[in-house]
Amino acid sequence: MKPEVLLYKSLPDDLRTRLDEHFTVTVISDLTMENAEKQADIFARAKGIIGSSSKVDAALLDKMPKLRAASTISVGYDNFDVDALNQRGVVLMHTPTVLTETVADTMMALVLSSARRVVEVAERVKAGEWRSSIGPDWFGIDVHHKKMGILGMGRIGLALAQRAHHGFGMPILYNARKHHEEAESRFNAQYCDLDTLLRESDFLCISLPLTGQTHHMIGREQLAKMKPSAILINAGRGPVVDEAALIEALQNHTIYAAGLDVFEQEPLPVTSPLLKLPNVVALPHIGSATHETRYGMARDAVDNLIAALSGKVEKNCVNPQVLR
Repeated sequence: MKPEVLLYKSLPDDLRTRLDEHFTVTVISDLTMENAEKQADIFARAKGIIGSSSKVDAALLDKMPKLRAASTISVGYDNFDVDALNQRGVVLMHTPTVLTETVADTMMALVLSSARRVVEVAERVKAGEWRSSIGPDWFGIDVHHKKMGILGMGRIGLALAQRAHHGFGMPILYNARKHHEEAESRFNAQYCDLDTLLRESDFLCISLPLTGQTHHMIGREQLAKMKPSAILINAGRGPVVDEAALIEALQNHTIYAAGLDVFEQEPLPVTSPLLKLPNVVALPHIGSATHETRYGMARDAVDNLIAALSGKVEKNCVNPQVLR
């Protein structure tokens, strides 16, 4: 008999066919406790789950005693209680490699659009305000040869450094848990402490996962250390930045601008002051949102679940200690 799995996100037809070849698949809307109670038998039999955006905690796992593998169609896994998974021997798989270049592209787009005020001035043109040669109130600031500070030198940080250094001649500063030899050799990147990164960067680009250590890592105190001409870019996780402190810094011109693809609450509430600030570029979490990349993420997630439930995990495992 094929193992039973729960699918809580739609898949392209060919990937759904591949999933069906290996498993008995039940489609559900999400992994809420309400669903777990309504469909208790299905949840109780499931050996695997695959999807994205639903919260998986100890209470939900108690409803799924046979669960052996969870495959998220994302690189981030802060929706999962990893300790609870470990205690129950559940393997957690994610898709960390396929979206690297696409997210780095998005971050560079935020750098350019924030510095050159692309969104703001385009809207002014559409509103009919361009009636003569533009003056300083339309000007932005240069990107080329400015200092880029990268907070979190993982795969995405490295790809962003490549674009900034080789494409725009930008010196690279970075802060991470440890020195990154490849970044230093390829881009002459300079490791520095967080205070130095804040003080020296013209663009502070955040590419960090959300953990207990990174929550509100950038708050009022940190923003006050940045240059008044600096721009903050966040395409990692929204709660890494204290949003209230950021709004205050943007309103008071403590920093020049922000380019944001992630927020503390998503979707961003229509009442958010960020939406009324001209020095903010706000995107709807599109970092990996291209047809090619989203397909690649779904493909990897399917392959990950097959590997996990067949005992052939070689990569993309968040908690490999469970395998041992």
